[in-house]
Amino acid sequence: MKKIFLTYFLFAINLVAQSIPVYYELTPKTLSKTSDAYPSGNTAERILIQDNTIWLGTSKGLSKSSDGGNTWTNYYKTEPFGEKSISAIAYRNGIIWAALWSSITVGGSPDGAGEGLVYSTNNGNNWTLIPQPVDKMTDSLIQYGNNIIKAVPTTVTGQNFTYGIGITKDAVWIVSRAGGLRKSTDMGKTWQRVLLPPDNLNSIKPSDQLNFELRPKAGDKGNNNHIPVSICVVGDDTLYVGTGGGINKSTDGGISWTKMNRTNQTNPISGNHIWKISYNQYDNSIWAATWKADGQTEFWAISYSYDGGKNWNITLPESRTMDITFRPLFGTSTDVIAATQDGLFRSGNNGKTWLAAPQIYDDASKIQVNTNHFRAVQNQIVNNETAYIWIGSLASGLIRFEDKKSMWNGGWKVFLKSGEYTVKKESFAFPNPFSPVSRTTRIKYSTERSSDVTIRIFDFGMNLVRTLIQNAPRGQSEEQFENWDGRDDSGKIVPNGVYFYRIDLGSDNPIFGKIMVLM
Repeated sequence: MKKIFLTYFLFAINLVAQSIPVYYELTPKTLSKTSDAYPSGNTAERILIQDNTIWLGTSKGLSKSSDGGNTWTNYYKTEPFGEKSISAIAYRNGIIWAALWSSITVGGSPDGAGEGLVYSTNNGNNWTLIPQPVDKMTDSLIQYGNNIIKAVPTTVTGQNFTYGIGITKDAVWIVSRAGGLRKSTDMGKTWQRVLLPPDNLNSIKPSDQLNFELRPKAGDKGNNNHIPVSICVVGDDTLYVGTGGGINKSTDGGISWTKMNRTNQTNPISGNHIWKISYNQYDNSIWAATWKADGQTEFWAISYSYDGGKNWNITLPESRTMDITFRPLFGTSTDVIAATQDGLFRSGNNGKTWLAAPQIYDDASKIQVNTNHFRAVQNQIVNNETAYIWIGSLASGLIRFEDKKSMWNGGWKVFLKSGEYTVKKESFAFPNPFSPVSRTTRIKYSTERSSDVTIRIFDFGMNLVRTLIQNAPRGQSEEQFENWDGRDDSGKIVPNGVYFYRIDLGSDNPIFGKIMVLM
């Protein structure tokens, strides 16, 4: 049975389960905005730069700054955002869109629910809320050319949250884990499901004779390529959609599609799980965070193409890249900057070599960034010589690097909000149960103060199986994460069964949790 890494949950989890709204009025609502010196959340998932405005999607809602980060407008706990997290942001022609999500529990394990989308036509002064797109039970057929395609309806918001938003001249596009690819041509009042090739076809067009089912589910009973997680719009008619089965390209506004994956090209991508796709406008290249999905030859890396996806180059192997941006230098020359789960990297020669960022400290406060896990990165041009590189971290705040075209020699500022939230000493692992054959599990915990942390895995007889980290320094944070790949200290996959983990936090009382391995 095919298995895929998509259930490796990629957002910082809000521990409080939230009820799912059924319906919202599609009318603008004025917000009572909160001004602050910092963004509201310390885990920055999405960054969007529009002229002089920085839009930031965090685990604590949406934030905005129009003065280089000196002050922030935070929409957290205001209508219609409430206490929802942000999973996607997009902008075009004066309209800003954002996607909302919240934490739920599915089968005893944490997961996510789509909480709708919001948009503003006046720079965030007023917002319109759109309910999360779902289907009726009768929405089971799609007309495509002369074909009638069967489609499995997505009728709930659970596991149906929006990973990415794209905007073309006449439509808004969203990619959702359980909801698939959809578009709206009436500002979210109605949504149409958009067909992508199934796993066994490399392309589709309306004139084809087709016989498949639209089923956004991994494995033998579904199609990995119907599970989209990223989208990139180039111009008015070209779209790239990344799924669990590869990169899909359309040059006719989303009607016909060609799929590019690990096995169907001479110079292919590294892996079929496409977490992020970025377009370099300075040289028209396409860069993608291509993760290992279910193929034996797949691996984590960045894949990039200068011919629209016909041929791919591979760089930064074994990195789990989260985001990619481009720093223009002279003419079409750019540096490439990648935010990964293993550090922040920069290349001045199109990915041939990379230079890791140094240990990051705020130049003024000397605050240290206590993580190598970076979630987002974007470039903001200040003038001909200077740019701000904005970097989102996992639970360690937002970072601004003042770049003067000299790699990592520049000024650093860390926006870390502290003292607002009470850190709870609790922990869980997700996904749980998990199969080491196709995924890892993540252990989430909190630290009330800076501590040396040790995490160990034990079997049911309390025999030591694996030491994940030992006396590793961690700063104060409500969101700390460590991964376990289901292997023991010798590198062997452990047998099926129940395992326990123990987290030692300096002199504090230890925290315990349980993980089930099931293959």
